[in-house]
Amino acid sequence: MAEIQASSTGLSGEYFVAAELLRRGYSVGITMGNAKAIDILAEKTGKQFVIQVKAIYKKKNVGWPMMKDKVDENMYYVFVNLNGDTMGTPEYFIAFGHEVKELIKQYKTRGILDLSSINKDGFKNNWNKIQ
Repeated sequence: MAEIQASSTGLSGEYFVAAELLRRGYSVGITMGNAKAIDILAEKTGKQFVIQVKAIYKKKNVGWPMMKDKVDENMYYVFVNLNGDTMGTPEYFIAFGHEVKELIKQYKTRGILDLSSINKDGFKNNWNKIQ
């Protein structure tokens, strides 16, 4: 099995999330380019969903860098741990923007959403949030 390139982490995460949504009956569009505000547009039964995907390559990264003031409370967030170090299956954590904002540890010049703070039943593989 080929190893995921660490430099492709973001795009890999988006494709994995798109595949999971397609598997669940959503129509999916991935936006392309750097520095975009929306990663995935999804639709199911006439409802549209705007999704931001954040991916890390391996658990050793311990979390996703994010600034509280950049979180859109009206957006869905899917956090992906690609498990690139073990080549295991990706892990998904689904959250509403307002939940993300509460969980971020904000420091003066950086912020982080710790894997330990979102690795809970209400988030892990909770695809039902997007409906």
